[in-house]
This record gives sequence, structure tokens and C-alpha cells, in this order.
Amino acid sequence: MKRYTCPNGLRIVLEKNDRVRSISMGIWVGTGSRYEIGKQNGMAHFIEHMLFKGTKSRSARDIAEAFDSIGGQVNAMTAKEYTCYYAKVVDTHARHALDVLTDMFFHSTFDEVEMGKEKGVVKEEISMYDDTPDDLVHELLAKATYQDHPLAAPILGTEETIDGFNKANLFDYMTSNYHGGNTVVSIVGNLDDELIAHIESLFEMLPKAQPQPQIEKPIFYPSIETKAKETEQAHFCLNYEGFASTDSRLYALILLNNALGGSMSSRLFQEIREERGLAYSVFSFHTSYIDSGSVTIYVGSKESQLEEVNKVIQDTLKDVSENGITEKELANGKEQLKGSLLLSLESTSSRMMRLGKNELLLGEHKTIEETTEFIDAVTLEDIIDVAKAILTTKPAMSLVSTKGELPSSFI
Repeated sequence: MKRYTCPNGLRIVLEKNDRVRSISMGIWVGTGSRYEIGKQNGMAHFIEHMLFKGTKSRSARDIAEAFDSIGGQVNAMTAKEYTCYYAKVVDTHARHALDVLTDMFFHSTFDEVEMGKEKGVVKEEISMYDDTPDDLVHELLAKATYQDHPLAAPILGTEETIDGFNKANLFDYMTSNYHGGNTVVSIVGNLDDELIAHIESLFEMLPKAQPQPQIEKPIFYPSIETKAKETEQAHFCLNYEGFASTDSRLYALILLNNALGGSMSSRLFQEIREERGLAYSVFSFHTSYIDSGSVTIYVGSKESQLEEVNKVIQDTLKDVSENGITEKELANGKEQLKGSLLLSLESTSSRMMRLGKNELLLGEHKTIEETTEFIDAVTLEDIIDVAKAILTTKPAMSLVSTKGELPSSFI
């Protein structure tokens, strides 16, 4: 892996692999919904959409055909803390793909007619999430957990905020966030030195680094959000305060989550689905931000079975926080984690994502050997310490069901 910092602050991270024919590239910007204030909510995501709607020299169709015609893939994503524009192509088309991607990044016109169309598209996207209860319950959970903090706001924004977007305020947002100190280019695959020089020349026009706005660490609220909605299942979430992405206990938390509900052999999956047949979908996952985090448990079940489901969950959490996990669970979790990591490295896309996120959010890169050592170093005592720190606290909760009411025993 090589890393360069350009005069304007742009960081370029790349990894050459001449055993493959693909090249994956990504432009990462350190902005997402947590950096939006009030009426800005949804701007980062809307800008992501607009960069596909035409530049000074290419229409939206031209952009689509530019990648389709070479058998390439192009897409983008917006999260709470970052936005990424990425592509994967055969190495012989890398320069062409990079030229189109940077044309989108620097020269999108934000045409008023196209903007009007895209507002309708994003509103439909919001409606789609509202009509999907297992997505909606997680939006409610964020609101319950973080309340007025930007982390509680939906990445997509709301219909009201989207109606307020115009070319001027979107460009103002880009000026504040799309600059050298807040941007990373990551590229992995069969690349050559000429391509590296080409990247540097393309991004010379990126404005120099600017001071980033201060962000406020969120307060974790153990509150409840529910919504009544006609649905066949009740969708229920519990959220416990977790760790930031820089916390040294993160590997122990990942292994704890794996044993708890992060795999098919996990305790919650086996007990709730396999042993009792109470749910089809039940799982847990952890989310880490630069200054905070959470551990989430989700289950979809009949409304009449919620109390039984919750009792199983609480009994499982109590057992894990008091007794930890078994040596077999820890050993299996370590091998699963290392296996997933190593398998992901066979994909240039996964390696590009890993490089880009690590550079943008952490500013450092651990080798596979270092990561493996951290995983192997986790002990049963580490797991029980983390379980006690997290699973014995009061959680936030969310529910989407026909009645929209949690049983009184939950509160």
C-alpha cells in the first residue's frame, strides 16, 4: 500500500495487484448526514444523486453509457460520516473511467430541471423506506437513541428539507465539505505509475484543505420510539451504547457480537429461530462512529410473541454479561472474523473500500498481520468485561407494529 498527500491536502491511497485485471477506484468525502444542520438534512445524499445527472460535457445518459459501454460498474453511497463515489472496470479502461468519475465530481451542472426530477426520485426513496417496516424500525431507533443530534436524522432527509434544496445552497454545502483536506482517493488493482500521475493532475483543481466544522459527540438516550403501521410482523429493536471506531476494545466487541447475534450459530439466532421458531429474521450488529457507537439487536416476530422474544433476549444478555462466552464460541468467532477478512481481500472492490474508509476516518492502516494479532489477542476476560460494560445498561428501543405499542413489561 502506498500513500500520497498532494499540495491541496488530498490523500491518495493505492495498492497495486498485477495478478488481477480489474481496477476499483473510489472518491471519498468526509461528509454525511451527521454534518448536516437543520434544513441541510439530506443534502449529502442529494448531492450524491445529482453528480449522476449531467456535467458540462456529459448528460446523465452519457454517464451511464460511459460505464455500460466498457462493461464497468459505477455507483455511490452516502452514510452518516462519509460519501463515496466508486467504480470498477477492466484495467485497460481505468483512465476512461477515472476521467468520467472526476468529470462528475468537478463539473456537475445541477440543472434545475434535473434537480426537480431527482427530488421526486428521492421522495420515492423515502416512501420506499417508510413502506419497509424493517428499515423504518432502524430509523426510529436512531431517533430514540440520539434524539436531536444529527446522528438521529435520516440520511435521505425529509420531503420538507428536500423541497428547500436549490443550486445555491447545495453548492455552498459542497464548498464547505468538498475540499482537499476532506477528500481521499483510493484505488486498487492492476494500475501503473502513469495512472497515478494522471490522478494527481485530475485533482489539482480540488480546493485546498479548509478547517472542518466541529462535531458534537452524541449523548446516548435510552428512550423509546414506536409507530403503528399495518404490518404482518412486529419489528423490534434494542440499542445499547457501544464503542467508537478508535476504541481499543472494538475487537472484543466484534467477537462478542458474533457470539450474541452476528452469525447463524449465534445464541440469539439459535434460541429464537432454531429452537423456538419465534422469528425468521433475528440478528445483532455493532455500529462505530469516530466518537461513539452502538450495539443493536433486531427481531421480526408476531406481535403476540413479543414478550416471549424479549424474555429470551434478556435472559441471553444476562447470561453473557454474567458468564461471558465459551472458549469454543471465542475460537469460532476468531476464525470466522479472520476468514471473512481474508476472503474479502480477494476483491479489489473490498480492498478499495477498506483503504478509503481507513484513510478518511482513521488516518491509519493496519496490516492484515497486525489485524490478525489484535483478533487473536482477545481473551474470554476481555469479552466479559465488554459485555458487562454494554449489555447491563439501559437500552433504547423502537417498534413498528399494527398496534405500535410495547408491552408494559418492556418499559
